[in-house]
Amino acid sequence: MAEIEKHEDEGAKSFDPHLARRLLHYLRPYRARAGFSVLLVILSSALEIVGPAIIAIAIDLFVKPVPGSSTIGVSGRIGVWLAAHGWSLDVVTGINVATSVYLTALVLGFAVLYSQMVLMNVMGQYIMYDLRKEIFGHLQKLDIRFFDRNPVGRLMTRVTTDVDALNEMFTAGFVAIFGDIVVLAGIVGVLFWMNWRMALVLFSITPFIVLASMWFRRGARITYRQVRARIAAINAFLQEHISGMSTVQLFNREEAEAEKFEVLNAKHRDANIDSIFYYAVFYPVIELVQTIGIALIVWYGGGQVVQKTLSIGALIAFFQYAQRFYEPISDLSEKYNILQAAMAASERIFRLLDTPVAIEDSGELAITELESIEFRNVWFAYNEEEWVLKDVSFQVRRGERVALVGHTGAGKTTVTSLLLRFYEIQRGEILINGVDIRRYSLVSLRRLFAIVQQDFFLFTGNVSQNIALGDPSIGEERVREAAVRVQADRFISRLPEGYAAEVRERGAGFSVGEKQLLSFARALAFNPPVLILDEATSSIDTETERLIQDAIRTLMEGRTSIVIAHRLSTIRSADTILVFHHGEIRERGTHEELMETNGLYRRLYEIQYREAALV
Repeated sequence: MAEIEKHEDEGAKSFDPHLARRLLHYLRPYRARAGFSVLLVILSSALEIVGPAIIAIAIDLFVKPVPGSSTIGVSGRIGVWLAAHGWSLDVVTGINVATSVYLTALVLGFAVLYSQMVLMNVMGQYIMYDLRKEIFGHLQKLDIRFFDRNPVGRLMTRVTTDVDALNEMFTAGFVAIFGDIVVLAGIVGVLFWMNWRMALVLFSITPFIVLASMWFRRGARITYRQVRARIAAINAFLQEHISGMSTVQLFNREEAEAEKFEVLNAKHRDANIDSIFYYAVFYPVIELVQTIGIALIVWYGGGQVVQKTLSIGALIAFFQYAQRFYEPISDLSEKYNILQAAMAASERIFRLLDTPVAIEDSGELAITELESIEFRNVWFAYNEEEWVLKDVSFQVRRGERVALVGHTGAGKTTVTSLLLRFYEIQRGEILINGVDIRRYSLVSLRRLFAIVQQDFFLFTGNVSQNIALGDPSIGEERVREAAVRVQADRFISRLPEGYAAEVRERGAGFSVGEKQLLSFARALAFNPPVLILDEATSSIDTETERLIQDAIRTLMEGRTSIVIAHRLSTIRSADTILVFHHGEIRERGTHEELMETNGLYRRLYEIQYREAALV
C-alpha cells in the first residue's frame, strides 16, 4: 500500500506551466467557444459590479436627495452629467428608471452566466471525450508487457477519475479563476473611483486575508494528497479482494480481511477529517475578516457621511462591494484545490500517454496466405538476461500440426505470444513466408491467427456477440456453425434466450468448461489460416474433451495448427512435437519417434499415463 500512496503523491504540484500548456492543447479544437466564454465571463463580471453602483446613484439622486449630499462623489457627477444632457427626472421616474436598469442588469447577468456555464460544461464534455478516446487508443497500442506491470485498477483510474478532475478544471477552473480576478479588479477599481480613502480603509485588512489563504492552501494541499493516497489504497484493496472473494471465503479470511480494510478505511476517514479542519477554520476566518471590514466602513464611512464628505448611497454601495470583494478571494482558494487536483491528474495522464509504444506497427506488407512459419535462433527475456527462450529454431509448414510440450514455464506460451508480436524478441528472427514479421502490418499479421488460450475472456453482451466479437462479416449462421462444431450448441440451446442470452461480466453464471467452449467457438468463427490452441482443453472435463476431439480434428484438416498442451494424449496425431525444457528445444519428432528415444517426452508421457491410471 505504501507504494500506491507514493505513486499517488507523485506529481501533486500546485501549478506546472509545462503541464498547463499541454492541457491547453486540448482546447484548440474549441478555442472559438473558449474565447466566447471568456467574453461572457468579462460581461458577467461587469454586470455583477454595476449593480451596487446603480443602487448608490438611485439612493443619492432620488431616494435620499439631501441638499449638499447628492452632489458628493460619483452620484453628484452622474447627476450633473444627466442634467447637462437634458435628463432631468422627477423622483418617481428616476426610481422607476433605476429599478428597470437594475432588473435589466440582473436578467442579463443571469442569461450571460447561464450561457457561459452551459458553454463551458459542454466544452468540458467534448474535451473529456477527446482525452478518453486518446488514452484508450494509446492503451490499445501498448504491448502486453506494459499491462503485465501495471494494475488494471490504476489504468482505469487514469481514464475515469483523473479525466474527471481535468473536466472540473476546464469547466470550473481556468475560466472561473479568470472571472474571479476580473471581479476583484473591477471592484477595486470602482471603490477607488468612488472614494479612494474609503477603499484604503477597506483594503487595510487584505494582508490578513492573504495570510489566511496561504495557510489554507498549504494545509489543504497536504490533506488533499493524503486523501488521494488513502482512496487509492482502498480502491486497490477492494478490486483485489472482490475479484478474489471466493478465495477469501474458502479460507475463512473474512474477519482478517475486514480488519485490514478497517485500517485502510480509518486512515481515509482521518485524512478527510484533517481536511475538514482547514475548511472549518478558513471560511469562518474569512467571515470574521469580512465583518471587521464592514465595521471599519461603518466607523469611517459613517463619520464621512456625518461630515457630508460621503453620500449615503456611496456608503451603502461600499457595504455591498465589501461583501462581494471577499467572495472571489475565498472562491480563488477553493479553485486552488481544483487546479492542484488537475495538475496531479494531468501528470499521471501524460505519464501514461508518454509511455512509448514498444511494438511499432511500421510494417507495410499485407499477408493473406500462409506458406511457412519459422523461428530462427530466437532469444527472448521478459526481464534482461533472464532468458525464457534460448536459441530456439523450428519451422512450421502450411497444413502441418505442430505441438509444443514441456513443463510449466518451459517457454511454450511465449512462442505464440512472440508469433503474434505481443512482445518483441531480443535476438534472432521470426519469419512468415520467409519475411520478417516486423515487415507485416499488425492487423494483417494477427488476422492470420485465431487463438484459444488457457486464460479465456468473455465480454459483457450476449452469447452471439461474444463469439463474433462484433465482426460484421460473421453472421448468425456462421456463429451457430462454429458453436455446433465445438459442441457448445448443446448448452447454448438450453439457455432461455439461446444465442441472445446475456453474458455478464467475465462470463459469470457459465461454468469453466462452458466459457472455454465459447472461447473455442469464437476462434473457429473467424476461420483463420492458423489455429493456435494454448492449453485449450486444460479446463474441460474428460467427457467434454472427448466430445470436441472429433471437431478439433475436422477443423485441423487443411489448416496449420500449433497446439500447446499438458495432456499429451491430445497431441499424439501431431506431425511434429517440440519438447521444450528451460527455454530450449530438447527433442523434436512424432509421438512414435519421441517414445522410441526414451527421452524427456517419454518420461512426461509415462508420468501422465500413471497418473491417469491411478485416477
